[in-house]
Amino acid sequence: MHKIFKKFLMLPIAVAVFILAGLTAYADNTVMVGGEAMYPTKDIVDNAVNSADHTTLVAAVQAAGLVETLKGPGPFTVFAPTNDAFENLPDGTVETLLKPENKDTLTKVLTYHVVPGRLTFDQLAEKVKANGGKAELKTVSGGTLTAWMNGPHNILIKDEKGDVASISTYDVIQSNGVIQVVDAVLLPN
Repeated sequence: MHKIFKKFLMLPIAVAVFILAGLTAYADNTVMVGGEAMYPTKDIVDNAVNSADHTTLVAAVQAAGLVETLKGPGPFTVFAPTNDAFENLPDGTVETLLKPENKDTLTKVLTYHVVPGRLTFDQLAEKVKANGGKAELKTVSGGTLTAWMNGPHNILIKDEKGDVASISTYDVIQSNGVIQVVDAVLLPN
């Protein structure tokens, strides 16, 4: 009887260890952005709305009517500018873009930050190396971004106007793609 009791006592302990190990593994796949955990089981929009660093981007996505698109299956790679990046645009730019009459321009700017497919740091770095040090990325808007390495673990992204953004947070994995946080707003021609 003592052996049976030990088996029953060990079962809840084994289950607890298994659950804790699973939670730890799940937590390891999250990345903190804007003071909040970004969960790989959530889509791009459901994570972005929780980031205090991306309130301007979220407002712009809503104003452009792109919420349902970015909640779609994707996969998408989103180069997501922070609030600071938007604040570094010339005075009045964000306010002008958010006006209903400028929805087409806003949509073009936002979709210029989206590349079809899920491009992690390793995949971006491989594209750069495979193409002689620079990789051209076709955006959803039809434009081109250029990526290159700046050191062993830093990728820079140049827009068509020649402005450069640095990826500050890599590989924020989403259920429908990946977010690469950037420190500048990328602008198409």
